Amino acid sequence: MLKKLILLALAGAVGTLLRYGLAGLVHRMNGVSFPWGTLVVNICGCFAAGLLWTVFETRWPVSSQVRTVVLIGFLGAFTTFSAYILETGEMARSAAWGLAAANLFLQNALGLVALFAGATVGRLT
Repeated sequence: MLKKLILLALAGAVGTLLRYGLAGLVHRMNGVSFPWGTLVVNICGCFAAGLLWTVFETRWPVSSQVRTVVLIGFLGAFTTFSAYILETGEMARSAAWGLAAANLFLQNALGLVALFAGATVGRLT
């Protein structure tokens, strides 16, 4: 159990650092008027979740411990749902209703599309 917790923590640290780097890069490239960095991270995370879930089921059978470390530890730390909700809440609080609605729609619609795209790619590999 201790080994699993350590692996989860390490995978989480890697996911967190990757999220921080990618979101920061996207924000520097596009500005901060809209949370593009969070959107990119969430869509990449959804794609990776679909891909890895499918590949682990069909191509690369791995133990439940590896699945937990990768899908919960790494991807759980990489994706930024709480940041998405906080940013959307800030837009709503500032009465930027159009941006808040766009963020809700894009995060959810593109997230689902990315999940299924990742699963499709996983089946093709």
